[in-house]
Amino acid sequence: MVLEFRASRSDESPGRELLRELNDLFNSQYPGRIVRPGSVTSPEEMVPPEGIFLVGYEDKRPIAIGGLRRLQEGICEIKRMYVVPQARSRGVGRALLAALEEAGRKLGYQRVRLDAGPAQVHSRVLFEKTGYLEIPQYNNNHIAVYFAEKRLEAGHGELADQTGDPLRNSN
Repeated sequence: MVLEFRASRSDESPGRELLRELNDLFNSQYPGRIVRPGSVTSPEEMVPPEGIFLVGYEDKRPIAIGGLRRLQEGICEIKRMYVVPQARSRGVGRALLAALEEAGRKLGYQRVRLDAGPAQVHSRVLFEKTGYLEIPQYNNNHIAVYFAEKRLEAGHGELADQTGDPLRNSN
């Protein structure tokens, strides 16, 4: 499995289509889910210099997405992580998480936060295995039940050499 992560925009193909799949998944997991104004991360929040949106490719096929946005000075937040069903349980989520963390380091952040809803059990296991520590609720996500944070230490990019430079835009 050779993975490549490229910076992209969440409102352009193929990120847009994978985000649609993620939204469909959330709608099936959380029937009656209401998207509140200001509760969805905008494409403009996930572009340098304060954020990034990555698309993961395997054999030139887009199989994963994830974004990063600024929360406050020194702290970023991971948003919209998604791996297509046929690529799950193969380490793609872990690689995507590592690529997002490395991007956060390169953007100058010292800490990263994230949240997860009750249906994201596998995500929570991944986050805990990769060093995220549970913290009090830090945002207004009414679905999330898990809030966590990790320190981004310089030079500790788990997959930096395997994923290439996530701040590079190959388009």
